[in-house]
Amino acid sequence: MMLVTACSLMPLAACASRADVLTFSGSAVGSEGAVVRRQLERFAASHPALPVQIRVTPDAADQRHQLYVQWLNAWTPDPDVLQLDVIWAPEFAAAGWIQPLDGFDQSANDTDFFSAPLRASRWLGHLYAIPWFVDVGMLYWRTDLLAAPPATFDALVAASRDAIANHRVAEGFVWEGARYEGLVAVFLEHLAGFGGRILDDDGRVAVDTPEAIRALTFMRRSIDDVRVVPASVLTWQEEQARFAFQNGQALFMRNWPYAASLMRQPAESAVAGRFAVAALPRDAGSSMPAPGSSDRLLGGSALGGSVLAINARSRHPDAAWAVVRYLTDPEQMLERARVVGQLPTRRSLYDGDRLGGLLPIAPAEARRLIDRAIPRPVTPIYTQLSGILQIHLHRALTHQEEPGSALSHAANDMRRALAAAGLPGGAL
Repeated sequence: MMLVTACSLMPLAACASRADVLTFSGSAVGSEGAVVRRQLERFAASHPALPVQIRVTPDAADQRHQLYVQWLNAWTPDPDVLQLDVIWAPEFAAAGWIQPLDGFDQSANDTDFFSAPLRASRWLGHLYAIPWFVDVGMLYWRTDLLAAPPATFDALVAASRDAIANHRVAEGFVWEGARYEGLVAVFLEHLAGFGGRILDDDGRVAVDTPEAIRALTFMRRSIDDVRVVPASVLTWQEEQARFAFQNGQALFMRNWPYAASLMRQPAESAVAGRFAVAALPRDAGSSMPAPGSSDRLLGGSALGGSVLAINARSRHPDAAWAVVRYLTDPEQMLERARVVGQLPTRRSLYDGDRLGGLLPIAPAEARRLIDRAIPRPVTPIYTQLSGILQIHLHRALTHQEEPGSALSHAANDMRRALAAAGLPGGAL
């Protein structure tokens, strides 16, 4: 039988690096780690020729990214298969670190996959990764205090102010506002609701448009003027927002799907059985649908999740491809949904009742949100562009810059970064 072993996140030389071993690298802790081990063991039973080793990486995305860059920039042939954040695929592809997958099997372009994660996995017309599981930003709302979720930001503000005035909640809307990637996701969702983009279809920077300025101005006014968002969110990440909503302090919350299953436990959650999810709202004055949305009454959700890619220097590309296809098979996705609650990337799994009771939210609602998901800019320098945006967004929200000035400075810095990388949209 094929052997599946784990290797620590020590430098690569500290782990056995052998030509007769296939290595998989990604999240390997908790229930997520347990399910991937079981799946690789099953794969092993039908592929006895090559042992598999799991190379454990940090769960924190920035630490995993840093480790991958160290490994791949040294042109090491392993790990063979890599779990990437959906926003990393273009960066790794442009650097020559991962293989294009088009030549392995035409089913790599399988239309069963949702379009947004598949689009985020392409660079210069080639597919470089296969979507594994998907995340989407969602609006959580209190069903015991509202009959329906707000369709517009104005309605969200009105409902929040009413609930606060009547002492039903202490806060209206909580989100992730610390200076990190989560802030960019929150801004993207507000931006979509106001009809704006970060980059346009030609790769040109669009964060200094009137729509973008209105979106950022609304975010700041929500904290300062209408006071439905607490100023403390400017130091919060996902868990701080979850605790505030879970403890009954807020009427609305923006977060990822993982929070739903945690807040369903009555012993730990004051809102168990009293919340639901929806898409983020839109600006009442915007005549544009959110990018990727067919519904003018709803905003868009930031796309998150993981994809699987193959090391460009892998000694075992065919075996690595077999692992990728196996882990993204419908049955394996169903098991991940059941054990971890992760949203599958295949449309067909949302038909019928196969996902019934497995996800933290209703499958029909999950599919509706995924269909409306907006990828963050598909560019090899996304990490650099995001870092620029994080600085200026946070400066605007903390009154160190005005929204228009902050976005103008961010746009100019982003254009310079694109120009330095030789990418379209870099002209000032």
